[in-house]
Amino acid sequence: MLKEDQKLSVIILTYNEELHIANAIKSVAFADEIIVLDSYSTDSTVEIVSNLEAKLIFRKFDNYSNQRNHAVKEASGDWILFLDADERVSEELKNEILESIKSNKSDAYRIWFPHFFMDRFLFHYTDKVTRLIKNENIRFVNEVHEKLVLKSKPPVLKNYMIHLTYKGLFNFICKKDKYAWFQAKMSSEKGKKATLGLLFFKPFYRFFHTYFIKRVYLDGVPGLAAASIDAYGVFSRYAKMVLIEKKLE
Repeated sequence: MLKEDQKLSVIILTYNEELHIANAIKSVAFADEIIVLDSYSTDSTVEIVSNLEAKLIFRKFDNYSNQRNHAVKEASGDWILFLDADERVSEELKNEILESIKSNKSDAYRIWFPHFFMDRFLFHYTDKVTRLIKNENIRFVNEVHEKLVLKSKPPVLKNYMIHLTYKGLFNFICKKDKYAWFQAKMSSEKGKKATLGLLFFKPFYRFFHTYFIKRVYLDGVPGLAAASIDAYGVFSRYAKMVLIEKKLE
């Protein structure tokens, strides 16, 4: 537990996460408060959470930003750590989180997320995401790949989050398709158009940037597969924008 004047709340969003949620909650047992916002799961997620030390609340899902913004209102901690059900906080990351909060050197921190795919962590196919932040005027924007509104880019913690990203190749592709629909609808609502140029150039650029610029080739065959699926996800987004424009979705 943290000092009385520096309490930590953890927020976890769930929907049918019976395979992951228990271990996610147990990995953040050091927090003063764990809030699980469930989108009316139809599996045993709710039953599992009810038997653990966590505050369970419900909200019908509309988009990720609104879910997180709603959960923030329920948090009483001075700091908030945002966690997904398929993520785990290691002992090393736990200690660094607690030390960072006590040091008070920054109002927010990014955490390193190497993707776990084909039975290994891809340390070049990675994201650095702001997940630890002071509970002061927190606001998320964007319907998918929600983004915190920040004045500056926070420092990055040294230890990485254990992220069991994809259950397999099929699951990876399905996730890309799901996000593509969100992104396509969001872009269309903003009046953006999908041209043939974008449809062919953007996927090629994504593959090139992921595989060569980010050096994902160093992650071997899993890196090649990840870069290829990344490119497919971009193609899928623009293809879905075309379907939406032609009212064929």
